[in-house]
Amino acid sequence: MEKRMTVKVVKSPQAKGYSDAGASHTKRALKGFIAVSGAPSEDIDVNNMTMRQRGRMLYMASPVAAAAINTNRTKIVGSGLRMKCAVNNDILGLSDEEVRRWQRNTEAEWRMWAERRSNCDTLGVNNFYELEQLAVKSWLMSGDAFVLLKRTEATPLNPYTLRLHIIEADRVSTPFCERTAMFNQTEGKTASGNKIYDGVEIDSSGRVLAYHVCNLYPYQNTAEERKWQRIEVEGKSTGIPNILHLMDAERPDQYRGVTYLASVIETLLQLRRYTESELVAALVQSYLTAWIVTESDPTDFPLNEVGAGDVDGIPGTQPDSVSDNENEYEMGPGQINHLKKGENVVFGNPNIPTAGYDAFVRSITKMAGAALELPYDVLIKEFNSSYSAAKGALEETWEMIKMRRAWFINDFCQPVDEVWLAEAVATGRIKAPGFWENPLVRAAWCGARWDGPAQTHLDPVKEAKANELVVQHGWKTNEQITREYYGSDWSENAAVISQEQQRLNSVTPDNQI
Repeated sequence: MEKRMTVKVVKSPQAKGYSDAGASHTKRALKGFIAVSGAPSEDIDVNNMTMRQRGRMLYMASPVAAAAINTNRTKIVGSGLRMKCAVNNDILGLSDEEVRRWQRNTEAEWRMWAERRSNCDTLGVNNFYELEQLAVKSWLMSGDAFVLLKRTEATPLNPYTLRLHIIEADRVSTPFCERTAMFNQTEGKTASGNKIYDGVEIDSSGRVLAYHVCNLYPYQNTAEERKWQRIEVEGKSTGIPNILHLMDAERPDQYRGVTYLASVIETLLQLRRYTESELVAALVQSYLTAWIVTESDPTDFPLNEVGAGDVDGIPGTQPDSVSDNENEYEMGPGQINHLKKGENVVFGNPNIPTAGYDAFVRSITKMAGAALELPYDVLIKEFNSSYSAAKGALEETWEMIKMRRAWFINDFCQPVDEVWLAEAVATGRIKAPGFWENPLVRAAWCGARWDGPAQTHLDPVKEAKANELVVQHGWKTNEQITREYYGSDWSENAAVISQEQQRLNSVTPDNQI
């Protein structure tokens, strides 16, 4: 009787899920894609020195990089984010007139301090609104920026001691760590055992305790001794900040920011090199170059064969006509020259710049703009497309600007205002009952909004009609529309309009303005 043997075939495990997609190690396209990510301190801090220097260099040498940072600066801050008091009267329980009077007085005190460079800037170089511009640019260019809140003596013209000193990212570093291209150790420890990540000291729970500020820049040429000063984040007894840190975190457990240009450094560098090459090619093409081909001994030729010639034998002078010197070769309109026996003229014919130059640069710039959240139209300031496309580009940009403006207000403007207001209340220049007793009341007094540049208008008439419809249906208030679209205050506008109307109504034919 014939027996049949059964053979059991064992199938090898098949790839499932992402192992057959982006995590595949067998697909030809992904075999060489080896991606290894470590802790943020390893991936970011160790490389930050290099990225900061490259980001700054691109800002100085690449038009697209400079356009990206300057556009952000202009849209986020512009001529300045202006403080407008917005106290929480539900907590304070004041009358409307008391609130208006207090806010007008506080805003006047703020302007006295903020609008004079000698009042608010430690260096005496910029007023508060110019410091805003500098802080935004430094934040984007270097990845983060720091603001020291210092104290100096009050003066007869400035009763406030608060001064601001913006510190560039390079100066915050780990003590005794000479960070160069050859040695880039950024981690350290304090005597108490606290860890330091690129100048940021943290406790065992990861909370930031202090920043270590060096008196010198890493590559500064000086004989001065390098020293670090430890600055605690806030005063232990008052809770008032001593230093502010402006940064955009992209990963958890990240303590230092990354330059805004980080993701496009290579792209912008190569684009810069390409445009420079095309520029040189265009310049070469504009030159008419000729070679004299001869069978004579090259040593018989004079210097500067195509030259100016001499006038009356005076070297270096320009003649009014073709030189009579038979050893000089010149070109002129309608001119015919006779060459010597054995001589020939060969003209250079350099290739013209790449025909697809404009399309290629446009494509690369679009990709860089996408990474920087700046549409091509806004980045290059070229609005040649349709109204709808241009409006869409501006609106997408405005969403990014609102986000970054909110970050900047939270990290810089509002903390400075609260520190300033605490001093104003402490010195008695501003009355704020309950400010020191109840944190909730203090927060109510510190309420403020920051008005800045409004969104760009493509068709003001259409947008005004749309805003009117929005207000009629209650979707937004007049105050919101005035602030968002025009960067001003509706209440102030209404008061001025009321005064103007009264003046117009009082005008008679015999008493005109």
